[in-house]
Amino acid sequence: MAQILGKKIPLSLYIHIPWCVHKCPYCDFNSYTAPKKIPGKDYHKALIQDLKNDLSKIHNRKLHSIFIGGGTPSLLSPNIITKLINKITNLIPIKNNIEITLEANPGSVTKKQLQTLRIAGVNRLSIGIQSFQNDKLKTLGRIHDHKEAIRAVKMAQAAGFSNINIDLMYGIPKQTVQDAIYDIKFALSLKPTHLSWYQLTIEPHSAFYKHSIKLPNEELIWKMQQQGQQIIHRFGFKQYEISAFSKPNSQCQHNLNYWHFGDYLGIGAGSHSKITDFNLNSITRISKHKNPKIYLNKKPNFVATKKTIKNDKLVLEFMLNALRLTKAIPINLFTERTNLDLNSIINPLNEAQQNGFLKWNKKNIIVTSLGKRFLNELLRIF
Repeated sequence: MAQILGKKIPLSLYIHIPWCVHKCPYCDFNSYTAPKKIPGKDYHKALIQDLKNDLSKIHNRKLHSIFIGGGTPSLLSPNIITKLINKITNLIPIKNNIEITLEANPGSVTKKQLQTLRIAGVNRLSIGIQSFQNDKLKTLGRIHDHKEAIRAVKMAQAAGFSNINIDLMYGIPKQTVQDAIYDIKFALSLKPTHLSWYQLTIEPHSAFYKHSIKLPNEELIWKMQQQGQQIIHRFGFKQYEISAFSKPNSQCQHNLNYWHFGDYLGIGAGSHSKITDFNLNSITRISKHKNPKIYLNKKPNFVATKKTIKNDKLVLEFMLNALRLTKAIPINLFTERTNLDLNSIINPLNEAQQNGFLKWNKKNIIVTSLGKRFLNELLRIF
């Protein structure tokens, strides 16, 4: 089994649904404008074959979490998603009370659809709202408005979802600190259990990048972050990762597994897997073909690239994930997940500590507020 020091490495499953109504100008994710008729049945068959191909990588583990992301998964028929979940849980043993998340956009969900998804076993909904202000939504190229955003959250609650995440952005063009605070307060007034509040960044392959969009300056961004975090905490949410805040017992288990350097299988166009190898001296990263047409035509072999990462390169791989967390990182988590000892990171830890980016001892690593603010500079040390 994939074990380190006698402990199984948790395993999650990510399912990528690549279609959207249209591609937003800030988006650099693997998403495509949906055809008039989405090939849902063919894609479902391909996903199952993709998963069957990867069953040998499970090593008798139970699934820790399932995350259906995109794209816009809510564009798929809820009946197809129901069949997909049923087939997955027949093929792979699952943990009791497994977290099953589905991403949804306010402009593409209905009450009936949400009710069907809840019955199917989806127990966590992540709603991509981004802003509650119509002018900001227009800037971001979103297909919903303020009213539809509210409606989506209330429909989800009425459908029986008690674990709901709202995605919000800050640092939007022409956004003021007051605008950012308004969005936070409005989102939290709807009583979600989780808030993903992240800064808009211009990605190289996005439409925003091509058109040189101007963003708020660093001073404004800093004020948004400081004031926004204070308000979020006042609502009873606790920050546990750079962009993630939750009510008690509502942290995203799927994302925590990423940040704790757990294993995950990825199925679907452009999905990624990370699997610890038997010899425990390396991990294997696998990516599937990105374009859904190519992905569907490549069955039964969906793999585009496969890469093995060994030894000292695992240090940066681990830190890229773990240093995003706000809690202390146990040293034994590093040794368990990489099979490397403390000596392999003493020098960079000391350098980072001298720069004020973190504090560490033989038990834990704690990122300071300075380290959180200058995370990229901290990561370069490793």
